[in-house]
Amino acid sequence: QVRLQESGGGLVQAGGSLRLSCDASGRTFSANVMGWFRQSPGKLRESVGAVGWSGTIAYYADAVKGRFTVSRADAKNTLYLQMDDLKPEDTAVYYCAADRNPRRTYTESHYGRQGTYDYWGQGTQVTVSS
Repeated sequence: QVRLQESGGGLVQAGGSLRLSCDASGRTFSANVMGWFRQSPGKLRESVGAVGWSGTIAYYADAVKGRFTVSRADAKNTLYLQMDDLKPEDTAVYYCAADRNPRRTYTESHYGRQGTYDYWGQGTQVTVSS
């Protein structure tokens, strides 16, 4: 059974940093696109960033460019999201996601689409205080 488990969320002051992890189990995702999404109360789930297989391509939403970094450790089957210079508007539940199809390369817009991904974690809460 495939499972994605996020961790590392919490409460942080504006300007601070957090590092989220997403541990995958049940299969390896080293050859698959993986990404991060977030959802704030009353808002639709939105893309944060994604990384292609072998870390060759990365995508970031405009709202987080220059502040967030997506990376992967394939040997650990783990995806990371380093978040720096956090702002109150970054407060949300953060979800990791994975594409079931190996070695796929998409256009940039596809990395930010929920439909690109087949597996989802349960989410971890990030709260940024002002």
